[in-house]
Amino acid sequence: MRYIGSKAKLINEIHDTINKSIMLTKDSVFCDLFSGTGAVAESFKDQCNLIVNDNMYSCFAVSKAKILDTNNFFVALGFDPFEYFNNMDTTNYTSGFCYNNFAPQVSGRQYFSDDNAKLIDFIRDTIDIWYNEGKITNDEKDYLIGCLIESVSKVSNVAGVYSAYLHIWDPRAVKRMEFIKIESEKKPIGNNKFYQENAIDLIDKIQGDILYLDPPYTSTQYISQYHVLETIAKNDRPVTHGKGAHRDNGNQISNWSKKGVVEQEFVSLISKAKFKYIVMSYSDAGLMSKEFIEKTLKRFSVPGTYKLKKIDFVKYKNTRAVKREVRENLKDSKHFEWLFIIEKAEEALYSSPLNYIGGKFDIINFLKEHFPKDINNFYDLFGGGSTVSLNVKAKKIFYNDNNWIVRDLLKYLSKNNISDLYKKITLLIKKYDLSKANKEAYIKLRNDYNAKSSTERDPILLYLLICYGFEHQIRFNSKLEFNNPCGNSGFNDEMYEKLITFYKRVNELNIEFESNDYQVFLNQIQSNDFVYCDPPYLSTCGAYTDGKRGFNGWDRNQQKLLLSFLEELNKRNIKFMLSNYTEHDGINNNDLLTWANSNSFKIIFNEKITKRNRQNRRELIIINY
Repeated sequence: MRYIGSKAKLINEIHDTINKSIMLTKDSVFCDLFSGTGAVAESFKDQCNLIVNDNMYSCFAVSKAKILDTNNFFVALGFDPFEYFNNMDTTNYTSGFCYNNFAPQVSGRQYFSDDNAKLIDFIRDTIDIWYNEGKITNDEKDYLIGCLIESVSKVSNVAGVYSAYLHIWDPRAVKRMEFIKIESEKKPIGNNKFYQENAIDLIDKIQGDILYLDPPYTSTQYISQYHVLETIAKNDRPVTHGKGAHRDNGNQISNWSKKGVVEQEFVSLISKAKFKYIVMSYSDAGLMSKEFIEKTLKRFSVPGTYKLKKIDFVKYKNTRAVKREVRENLKDSKHFEWLFIIEKAEEALYSSPLNYIGGKFDIINFLKEHFPKDINNFYDLFGGGSTVSLNVKAKKIFYNDNNWIVRDLLKYLSKNNISDLYKKITLLIKKYDLSKANKEAYIKLRNDYNAKSSTERDPILLYLLICYGFEHQIRFNSKLEFNNPCGNSGFNDEMYEKLITFYKRVNELNIEFESNDYQVFLNQIQSNDFVYCDPPYLSTCGAYTDGKRGFNGWDRNQQKLLLSFLEELNKRNIKFMLSNYTEHDGINNNDLLTWANSNSFKIIFNEKITKRNRQNRRELIIINY
């Protein structure tokens, strides 16, 4: 069966790559979540247990037919259905849907010859009659329908897909259709399960060892391209429309075929997957970039397990795609199939949607290793870009930062639908003609942002200013006007991945975004709460520390006040952690170390030297537990 994205020609390479990377046993569970015509699932049916899924019934039936053990089929029926149908004269069978809608005599359409349309109708209607009379089981019904779809594809008068029919008869289309068996040399050995569901809904219900993903790559909607086969499989006699007699696609329109939405679907699926390994096939010409896929998979993988294999292949191209390649001088360009493999981590690490100065993503594992267990309320008193808040386990999280503009931006990004944000971002990029180092466009954006009062500004304009600004800095002058110059970056796949994962994560948490002086929380914090402090570092020169940007600055007096605040928490048996540095570009933080020692607090040094703003820094934490 000809099918867009079929892995039939790549199956040996995919199969061998998976077997070399992952040890499979007869007890292993392999899931083919977007099975299509079932080529990949079938190749593993003699090795392990299978979970096979496709949301289109025609694909579901074909995949199931390739995997079922048919040794004891049709006992109740009492005869061979293939011999029966292949010897049946259906000349006078004119009541079926195909004859009246997909053949020329009645509708003028040339998907099938009149004789073949009558035979297809008779076979499909008879299968339903046998099933309703109890002569065949559900598995036998699905098997026969799968075989019918394979048989139909041999005599379809189409170029490859069914969005339109040929106006000149293909010689194979005028031959009588043979009802053929789907047979396989391999025998299934496992307890196989079959589903016809949306992948994002099914992923919550299943688990196993290997999750294989082969989602749609392009804007092509499979339900539209194969509507004829879906109508035959379902035999639901739908209301049709248009010259091609298309069915109403309803809720089968795939999010995987929508740019800006597919990325969200992918992140959601990977985050939910309860499988030890994830293997994914994708095209270099797909809607998602290799960089986006890589970023997402690495976020949810065990460090060091990410693998990528590049496979040459001949890409399916419709007439429009061929014309586009000729127009863009890409006619002879090579195409590649990417094969991604990861071991799924038990916990992902989340990062701020802003490339925030002083962010803790590089050392988040170091911090988490020393967090106390069973945190009631978590207070992130100098929340910054929110990375630490995103990665903590607590009943409730209080994010706080004295920069209320950043606070408001994070709240905005957490509350607005990502699809709507993406549309707005792309429209604004187009409106302002934003690009890397495009100073004129950037200044126009910045002026428009600053033109309104600080309480009326559009947060998404600020987000774009951060994306396209110098080193993604967040800088204001004393009038609270954004004054960071143009940079050499922009909104890209890495930023979009952070935006999606931030939105996903923050909506899983019970979190409040606040902007107060940290000391107002003193009477609110209880004994089973945990306080984390990551104040500005005295040796750094961040624009947010000098007190001249519309927000409170940070100096030695401010540090002394914070240390007194922590001493008060300690008296009340409240656990805290203070992040700071032991060495920054050769300068030691002796005052802080002296304070910690005098209070008998524990000092823990991070062995990893991190580089921030081209300077070396060794982090430390001080804890009172």
